[in-house]
Amino acid sequence: MVNIFVSNLSFKFSEDSLNQLFQQYGTVNSSKIITDKFTGKSRGFGFVEMPNDEEGHKAIEALNESEHDGRSISVSVAKPRTEGGGGRDRNSGGGGYSGGGGGGRRDYDKKW
Repeated sequence: MVNIFVSNLSFKFSEDSLNQLFQQYGTVNSSKIITDKFTGKSRGFGFVEMPNDEEGHKAIEALNESEHDGRSISVSVAKPRTEGGGGRDRNSGGGGYSGGGGGGRRDYDKKW
């Protein structure tokens, strides 16, 4: 089984289009365009799952840097998700109020 990451997709690209593109190289279990959770619009990337490793790698090789809808797409093996999903840790700064310069740690105020 190969999970494939596809980026730089046209925002008009649909899951059906993605599925058809990869079916030229073999069986496709699923295809998913990632959308913005607030607007529902495409974020320009997606994933394709192919059950046969050989077919999946042929698709990656053939489609990487190919042009679709006027854009050169990037196709690679998807990296596994890491724990935590990429949020901020409590020491990363940020926060604050609009127009303020953020928040963050202020170690220099601590009394050692």
